[in-house]
Amino acid sequence: MPPELPPELPPVSGAIRSALLTADPQAKVMATREVARAWRQGRLGFCFDDVMPDKPEWPASPQLLPPGQMPRRGQGSAHGRTALWHALAHIEFVAIDLALDMAGRFGAQMGPEFVTDFLSVAADEAMHFALLDRKLKTLGSHYGALPAHDGLWQAACETQHDVAARLAIVPMVLEARGLDVTPATISRVESQGDKNGVRILSRILDDEIRHVRFGTKHFIALCEQTGIDPQSHWKSLLKSYFRGGLKAPFNDSARLAAGLSRDFYAGIAS
Repeated sequence: MPPELPPELPPVSGAIRSALLTADPQAKVMATREVARAWRQGRLGFCFDDVMPDKPEWPASPQLLPPGQMPRRGQGSAHGRTALWHALAHIEFVAIDLALDMAGRFGAQMGPEFVTDFLSVAADEAMHFALLDRKLKTLGSHYGALPAHDGLWQAACETQHDVAARLAIVPMVLEARGLDVTPATISRVESQGDKNGVRILSRILDDEIRHVRFGTKHFIALCEQTGIDPQSHWKSLLKSYFRGGLKAPFNDSARLAAGLSRDFYAGIAS
C-alpha cells in the first residue's frame, strides 16, 4: 500500500478571515491569539483561498464619530483620564484588524515571513487591547462606553490594492506616530501617580518599535526587489495616500531603532 499522506492543513487565510469577522472584542482577542499560535506551531497551511472582507466586524458600541466631532477630553479630570484610556483601547482594537488584514490580504504575495511578522503584530495588538480594556474596568468603565473616531480603518480601505502603500502608511506613518506621542503620554500618566498605566504604555511603546521595524523591513525589501529607491517611493506614497502631513517633533531614537531613519522624513514634516 502507498504511504499515507499527511492530512492537509487548514488554510491560514480562513483562520484570519474568521478572526476579522469576529465582532465581540474579547472573542476577537482570543481568535487572533489562536491564529497567531496555530501559525507559529505549524497547524495552518500557507494557503490563501479566502478573500479578506472589505471591513472587519466590530461591536455595536462604541459609537463611531468623524474625528472632528469627537468630544474634547478634559485632561486631569476623572472623565478625561477614562477618555484617554478609552481612545487608546480603540486604537489598539482597530490595530488588531489592521495587522490581521495585512497578513491575510498580502501574505500570498509577500511570503511566509511576512505572515509570521504580521500575525505576531496582531497578537501583540490583541494583548494591548486586553490590557487597556482591563484598565478601563478598574476605572469603572469599559470599551464601548464612550464614542470613538471612525477614521482608523480608512487607511486600510485606501491601500487594499497595494502592499507598498499599506506598509508605507500603516506601520511607517500611523504606528510610527505612536512612537512620537507615547513618551509624552507616559510622562503625563506618571505625573498622576498611575504606575500601572505607565507599565502598560511602556510595554506598548516597546512592542510598537518592533511593529514599525517589520513594516520598514518589508517595505525596503519590496522596493529593492523592484529596483525602486525606498525613501523616494515612500515620500511619493505619502503624497498619494496620507492627507494629514507628518508633524514634528519626532522620537528619532525610537524611529531609528525601528529602521526608520531621518532620511525618510526629514524635509517633509510640518
